[in-house]
Amino acid sequence: MCLPEGFNLRRASTTDLETLVEHRRAMFEDMGYSDVVALTSMATKFGHWLLKHINAGDYHAWLASAPDGAIAAGAGLWLMDWPPHMIGKGSRRGNILNVYTVDKFRRRGLARELMKTVVLWCREQCVDTMILHASPSGRIVYESMGFVPTNEMRLTLKGDAG
Repeated sequence: MCLPEGFNLRRASTTDLETLVEHRRAMFEDMGYSDVVALTSMATKFGHWLLKHINAGDYHAWLASAPDGAIAAGAGLWLMDWPPHMIGKGSRRGNILNVYTVDKFRRRGLARELMKTVVLWCREQCVDTMILHASPSGRIVYESMGFVPTNEMRLTLKGDAG
């Protein structure tokens, strides 16, 4: 592991929920989302979702702390049930999300070390396929680690589904 001197990496737990939710909100703000009502709603809903999935054992997260104990960065992994597929042999797909570094700790390799940790954990757990959605600033890190763009498309339905 190549963390900067004095930095530590650890597994997150339910006691870190507030930090994990705060990181997700900050990540979206950094990507240009500015609707405070929508961000607040998302953060609240994510907190409930996160607690459920950590307790179910299908969401894992890691945090990097600075020498003073402040949480500097984090990354999450959601293990999704996956049907038999031509890509990957496993029944779970690793969805990496919430990779975030606090502004004053950026450009020190923390996100890369967190990603290495997530990939290693997946390798050890026989999760052979991982996906993520990359922000423009994160894309270069992920591509340098071997992640490649795919053919995913998206449709967002507006209004009531009834």
